[in-house]
Amino acid sequence: MAPHLRNEDESGTPYGNLLSGHFAMDDSYVLRRPNARGDWLMVYTLEGQGYFYTPEGRKETHAGQLVLLRAGVPHEYGTVKGQQWNFVWIHFHKLMEMSYLPQEEVLVVSISEGYSQKRVVSAFDHILYLARERSDYWYALCENSIREIVLLIAQQLQTRRDPRIVLVLQKLSQSMQEEIKIHELAKEVGLSSSRLSHLFKQEVGESITRYLNRMRIKQAALFMEHMGRSATEASLDVGFNNYNHFAALFRKQIGVSPRAYRKDKGMR
Repeated sequence: MAPHLRNEDESGTPYGNLLSGHFAMDDSYVLRRPNARGDWLMVYTLEGQGYFYTPEGRKETHAGQLVLLRAGVPHEYGTVKGQQWNFVWIHFHKLMEMSYLPQEEVLVVSISEGYSQKRVVSAFDHILYLARERSDYWYALCENSIREIVLLIAQQLQTRRDPRIVLVLQKLSQSMQEEIKIHELAKEVGLSSSRLSHLFKQEVGESITRYLNRMRIKQAALFMEHMGRSATEASLDVGFNNYNHFAALFRKQIGVSPRAYRKDKGMR
């Protein structure tokens, strides 16, 4: 099959506009821009593999990876030979938040599985919908979704945590009210219980149980302060079945008892 080849010399999208789409392409797909574009390109791979050529060399992208191509960089991209490439893409103009990212011609970032990947896919879904409908404030809303993706990447690059620990942290956040069993968490991320416990403390600085309890106490304090929950109600809201245990942890972390904290915040 002859390559599906396109040569383009484009200045890019005008300010106040963007281009976006969702492609599923076989390995005949190739796009060349020897004179670059005046805007940025963001690509998220849903399935398969693609590649990018720039003066710095070749980089490939796989499922769950996000690619950011800088404006003004000559490039070629397409589907890796023998593969299908299912991806979503956006051409847009530079935002201030781009300065938080490494200054590379093509930045390829593996997005952590679970919540982070869902956030990226959701942001792209919003952009594709808004760019198609173009109702009031569509461009500003699209920019906000792009900012969310960029900040998520910056946060992930800054922490540089083991992706298995990132996944565990997401699960702890989503399961605050449930009983946490370390052996089940370990199984989900492909580690033994002892190895997970060791790696978690190494990456986060405290044990899984201590981290979860600290997060629960913070949430309980917010429930009492902003939602009018009683100390007992807040303890149940965040997964404590033993109030005395909750109160002891609360006092140790916050410095006062739950009821004294609630009173100090002006709640009856």
